[in-house]
Amino acid sequence: MSREENNRLMIVTTIFPGRRARRISFAAAFFAALVFLVSPARAQDGRCGVARDFMVQALEQIKTGATPEVEDGLQLLKHSIEVCASFGNAWYYRSLFEQKLGQSAKAKYSLSKAQLFGSDAMTDGANPFVLAAPEKPSETKLPPVRQKWALVVGIAQFHDPRLNLRYTGKDANDFGSVLIDPSFGRFPPSNIHVLNEGQVTTRKLKEELNWIARMAQEDDLVVIFLASHGTSRSDDNADVNYIVTSDTDLQSQDSLFATAMPMVELSDIVRTRIKARRTAIILDTCHSGAATTQLKERATGLADSAPSTAALDRIRQGVGRAILTSSQEDQVSYEGPPFQNGYFTHFLMEALRRNQGMDTIEQVYAYVKDALPKAVAAQKQTARGVRLKNDAGSSAPSSQTTQIPVLSSSDLGAGIVIGAPIS
Repeated sequence: MSREENNRLMIVTTIFPGRRARRISFAAAFFAALVFLVSPARAQDGRCGVARDFMVQALEQIKTGATPEVEDGLQLLKHSIEVCASFGNAWYYRSLFEQKLGQSAKAKYSLSKAQLFGSDAMTDGANPFVLAAPEKPSETKLPPVRQKWALVVGIAQFHDPRLNLRYTGKDANDFGSVLIDPSFGRFPPSNIHVLNEGQVTTRKLKEELNWIARMAQEDDLVVIFLASHGTSRSDDNADVNYIVTSDTDLQSQDSLFATAMPMVELSDIVRTRIKARRTAIILDTCHSGAATTQLKERATGLADSAPSTAALDRIRQGVGRAILTSSQEDQVSYEGPPFQNGYFTHFLMEALRRNQGMDTIEQVYAYVKDALPKAVAAQKQTARGVRLKNDAGSSAPSSQTTQIPVLSSSDLGAGIVIGAPIS
């Protein structure tokens, strides 16, 4: 073991003794160490950026709400506050975690600190332990669809133009057209927001997600389509992903994690705020171009990444959740001729047009899973996503030319029919 690895292990063992030292990523230690490396002029900003990252890791611990998850998350929140004592959101979530563990007095104190420093999460009433669409006793079948809502986002322009994407905006526009087509998607045009031109900032994306969470009711159907860059924090902690928005700054790891949208925020909106008991999330977040490889490697050391299995499992909690992603974690997404779209979006739209739009999400997935890898193997077009380092340590793309979509769904209500008529 190297001296650096020994140092990281010592820090992790201090923060998470025993069992937790094995379960929490070395990434936690790395970000903690950054606090001591920044210059005095940047120390406060650096510390609070690191604190935010610890908070994101804490929230990512919560999948089922089991006690070990809560205990691990609480340790991360405590360290977040040690790094930045005025971080109101960390204090607020700490109060929820302590309350969940029956530590009422501590939870009351933490909540008072959140009120003192201010907390957006507290204002929004965020709570990772409360599912918006929980299972009901003896529930075996969902009622007909009352109304349908969709948010379709293709982010093409970025803070650094070298990250710009060619087809994501067109993908969003074309997918939105399929949804409003009365022969296939059957969505009311007024119930779809398509963001496919210019820039989409983190703030704008959150506003739109809040819109759909407000509008959709229990018996409604929701579709969220998002195409952009995506990252995982590191190979050591691949269950934490970030969505790169137009205003994301990739000049350093601190700036990336301070300006990108954590996947946990998307998953928490789906888990805890969208009441619709049929919700399909479609993510194409493994995009890049060869020109961005050196920039990203220098800035962050991170590759574009599809959401990890752990991230998908977190979103699927509750009733009627289905999450379809364009590729596996270690793969990239392809685009270009003979399709003027991303390959994934092309076959997704083909699947939605089959059987007058009445195929279930599982049938849609089966069609795309069969057609997509064959098309990629036949064409060998330029990848949207480029892994920064392949198994040999090179910055060249992996020699494995394939793209396999992934579907994760909840146990009840996963047979979502995107083209289902409104009752």
